[in-house]
Amino acid sequence: MADAALVREVDGHDVRITHPDKVMYPATGTTKADVLDYLIDVSPHLIPLARDRPVTRKRWIDGVGTAAEPGTSFFHKDIDDDAPDWFTVREQQHQDHVNRYPLIDSPAVLAWYAQRGTLEFHVPQWRFGPRGAVRNPDRIVLDLDPGEGVGLPACIEVALLVRDRLTDAGIDCVPVTSGSKGVHLYGRLDGKRTADAVTDFAHELAQSLEAEHEGLVTSNIRKAQRTGRVLLDWSQNRAAKTTVTPYSLRGRARPAVSLPRTWDELTGPGIGQVEHTDVAAIMAERPCPMLALMGA
Repeated sequence: MADAALVREVDGHDVRITHPDKVMYPATGTTKADVLDYLIDVSPHLIPLARDRPVTRKRWIDGVGTAAEPGTSFFHKDIDDDAPDWFTVREQQHQDHVNRYPLIDSPAVLAWYAQRGTLEFHVPQWRFGPRGAVRNPDRIVLDLDPGEGVGLPACIEVALLVRDRLTDAGIDCVPVTSGSKGVHLYGRLDGKRTADAVTDFAHELAQSLEAEHEGLVTSNIRKAQRTGRVLLDWSQNRAAKTTVTPYSLRGRARPAVSLPRTWDELTGPGIGQVEHTDVAAIMAERPCPMLALMGA
């Protein structure tokens, strides 16, 4: 029967998928079942990079819609009231409240969220320890976001500048085409610096490049400052901030993915954002550069 619910056994758990034929991306006809299959297929790469990190989910219950009629989306931080009892949950104490986050530690968790129309998974740069303590960040991230009038080539130019600065600081980094418009750069840290210290370092780096390349780089998030330049967003290193996890889909018109790349890929001909149907072929050609960098 068309659009009948299906039950998938994933990692030892039965996950019921209602309306598997629901179109999540009208531009490509990508369905909820397609999203589920992609997340299961990519889970060996996504889970190690998201493991032990509190995950904020962004849902599009009825799909992303169209440019004329975009779909409604919303964020969830706390664990869902109807989440299965096999989910792993960690608590984060804030000044005036506590958040209870799910962890992505199995393909079944990803499948369960696919059922709920979840397309994006956002995580911070730190992990919970084995007893639930918040650890120092184990990675730094810099988000290169093109302003009006510039595109991905400008982001790549800035990425090379940032790579040189991070290399000088003894930090190896990997580029990730964000699945949106720009590039994320991730560098491995030893966990000895606090989130505040990493944020200050990233801010100073961004301001320094802005001073040296004023016509190309800005560290100011105000849109008026971004026209014709690339925003070098340093702020996502704050402990309270999150970045879309590598291998997550993006809730845009087409089903593009936040995908780790090699530097040869980033600077090679024809570089662009990658859709979920092309990920398997890329991954078949080489290992994940970010997993190799992070030792995950």
